[in-house]
Parts: sequence; C-alpha cells; structure tokens
Amino acid sequence: MKTEIGFGAQTRADYAENPFQSRGRLFPEPESPTRTPFQRDRDRIIHSSAFRRLKHKTQVFVYHEGDHFRTRLTHTIEVSQIARSLARALRLDEDLAECLALSHDLGHTPFGHEGEDVMHDCMEPFGGFDHNAQSLRVVTHLEQRYAEFDGLNLAWETLEGLVKHNGPLVDRDGKPLGKFKGGELPFAIREYAARQDLLLETWPGGEAQAAAIADDIAYDAHDLDDGLRAGLFAIEDMRGVPFLADILSEVDGKYPGLEEGRRIHEIVRRSITRMVEDVIREAVSNLSELNPKSAQDIRMAGRGMIGFSADMARAEKEVKKFLFSHVYRHEDVLAVRRLVSRVVRDLFQKFMSDPELMPSPWNQGLHGSGETEVARRICDYIAGMTDRYAIEEHRRLFDDTPDLG
Repeated sequence: MKTEIGFGAQTRADYAENPFQSRGRLFPEPESPTRTPFQRDRDRIIHSSAFRRLKHKTQVFVYHEGDHFRTRLTHTIEVSQIARSLARALRLDEDLAECLALSHDLGHTPFGHEGEDVMHDCMEPFGGFDHNAQSLRVVTHLEQRYAEFDGLNLAWETLEGLVKHNGPLVDRDGKPLGKFKGGELPFAIREYAARQDLLLETWPGGEAQAAAIADDIAYDAHDLDDGLRAGLFAIEDMRGVPFLADILSEVDGKYPGLEEGRRIHEIVRRSITRMVEDVIREAVSNLSELNPKSAQDIRMAGRGMIGFSADMARAEKEVKKFLFSHVYRHEDVLAVRRLVSRVVRDLFQKFMSDPELMPSPWNQGLHGSGETEVARRICDYIAGMTDRYAIEEHRRLFDDTPDLG
C-alpha cells in the first residue's frame, strides 16, 4: 500500500473516518449545509464553557506563577496542532483529529494531576475519578446549553475517540482492561455506554490514535520548555538523556554561543520534530503491513497503528523519567501541590457535610438523594472549577486558605 506523506497529502485515505458516513448523533439533528459533522463538533467544543475554563486550569505550574507557562488551554492548542499535522501526513480526517485533541482534557480538575489524584481519593468510595471519563461526562451531560438535549450531542466517532483515548477499555467478554483491570469502568463511561454502544472492546480510529500520541509529544516538549524557563533544571542536565543530549549537541554545533532563550526553543522544536517524524514513519510501516480498507479495519487490527517506533518509545520513556525527577517531583512543585491538594480535599469534605453550601444550581434537586449521587454532583462541580475559582470558593468557606503567591 502506498501512503502519501507530507505537505501535499490532502486526499482522505480509505482507512480515514469519512464524515459523510458518520454513525450519527445520539439525538438526530439536520445536517449542516456548510460544515461536516466533525467540523461542527469542533466548533461546538471550542464554544463550550468547559473549553473556555481550560485557560485557568493548571498544567504543571499554578496560575499565579507566570503568564508564559502552559495552561490546559495552551497545551490543548499545541496538541491540536500536532494532531492535525499527523492526520494531514497520514491522510486521516484532520477535523476529527482536531476535535479529539481539543476535547481530550475537558474533564480535568483544577490544579493539574494533583487535583485529579485528590479527587480520585475523595471519590474512591463512590467509584473513583478519571479525567477521560469526566471529559465524556462533560460533552454528554454537563454542558447544558442546547434547547433539545444535554451535552454537545457530538458525532459517534468523536465520542468513541474521546472515551478510548488510550485504546480498548474492555476485552471481548466485557471485562475492563488496563488501569481498570480487576475493577469496573468509571461511572460516566458505564452510564453512557448503556445509551450508545461505543465499541469499547476495539481500538479507536486512526484520528483518535493520532490525537493520543500528539498529547504525549506535546507534554514532553512543553514540560521541558517550562521546566527550563522555571529554573527547575539546567540545560546541561539534559545531557544525561541520550535523546536530549543528541539534540543539544546538534543545536550547539550549529549555533555556538546561542543565547539561552533561543537555545531552549531550538531544543524543544527539534524534540517535537523528531518525535512527529518518527510517528509518521512508524505509522506508514504499520499501515502498509495491515493494508486497511476502512476505518473499521483500523479498529479491528488488534493493536495501535499510530505511535512511536520501539526505539523512540524507549527514548520517550527516558525523557519522561527525566521530567518526573526534575520537574514533577521537584520540591518547589511538590510544595505547591501539597497546598492545592488541601484546597480540593477541603472543598469536597465541606460540600459532603452540607451540599447546600454549593451555589445554585449545583445545590438544587438533591433532597432525598443518596450519598453516591450527592458525591457525584460535588465531583462534577469541583472538577469544573478553574484554579482561581477553587481558591475563591475555599476562601468563601474557610479562614485558612493557602497562600500560593
């Protein structure tokens, strides 16, 4: 199979999702005369309240630490750019890849992964918390803007790619896989799967796989960038990672004496380029071997088609290990994480003790509800908060709100 790669690749491949053959929406709607279903989904996501809130949600550094650090919104935009580049090169549907990139973090809590970890601990007696499942809940229930339905009523292909961000969720017998193995799927996924079959036992289409690997590439690159600019580690520290050391030598050899800001950018941009080009080469090889004739062939392949080569996967794992020790576990970052974890935990416990303390409409309709239903309402409320709003709510309810400044 010949797969066209590069700038001129504009014709949709047979294995790409075809927007004109979409499996449709849960609530049927007239088609748009000017947009495909996936273009329409992209627009609905961009205009959603949850998307706007990403501007004030932490990636690694909380909102007060500087305007030049990534937020969930800027991360999402960067993932979208990489996903579109991969989709274009591999002749996938660019609009669907963009949809999935733009929506993949809508369910994240305030304060990054620390907020998610604390929310999972708080919700553990009630089924736990998972940000991918919460993203599905946002677009199928919590966004309440339209007259005829809750959620955004996105196309089947968008929902399928969103929920199976990292691959199949269950085996052919319906037993959970991966991090859910031995337990059960998150409530939001189980609830929606009862209404619409998203083929949880298969891999997602190529567009979803492109968006997922784009997320990894963007994460690595911008956390290197932000970590360097925050002074958490020095450029020379990267020489201990062969992948980064090679890039650093290339930059220094071509631009000796380059000022630090430009040096950082050259390292980061080359990191992205190398990873993207590796994914394209590996995907072309996988697709040539499979020779898929439809998007369904991608789903039924039994393995991912779009991802890193074995060599790059090892290199990327080393980059992540470096970031874990030099950024995520840096004492400055951990000190803030300890403070914000208390904010999330305090809010959850306070609202569980008195749900009426939540503002309207979150505190409405809970009379006579069971503890699990109350907990889920509180979880939805807190998960939707921005960093700033979570701090404000804590100040409203407590006299000892941490000073993050």
